[in-house]
Amino acid sequence: MKWNLRLASAHREIWKASELQRLLAEHGLVISAGKMSGLWSSTPASIKLSDLEVICVALGCEITEIMTPEPENVTRATSEHMPAADVVGQSGPTPTVVPRTRGGRSLPPR
Repeated sequence: MKWNLRLASAHREIWKASELQRLLAEHGLVISAGKMSGLWSSTPASIKLSDLEVICVALGCEITEIMTPEPENVTRATSEHMPAADVVGQSGPTPTVVPRTRGGRSLPPR
């Protein structure tokens, strides 16, 4: 995903992280200066959906304006890197699943 928070903010004449931080606080999302700096300057590793929703409401934009999918950056695992059981359409014997007995189990107290 491409993170476009600065671009979405610039479209609304918001040029500084502190300006966006104040706007988000007005909408009920209080963010520390450190976290705001991280959101402003780089792509976050994770973000709460509720926080993302407040950002969209505060900026008056859709999620697609803040985050853009980049499917070309997703790599697909090849069959040589996948465990044999995960390969779709695999031919050959299917392993048999046998339940284990639960030995050593004690009885409840009397």
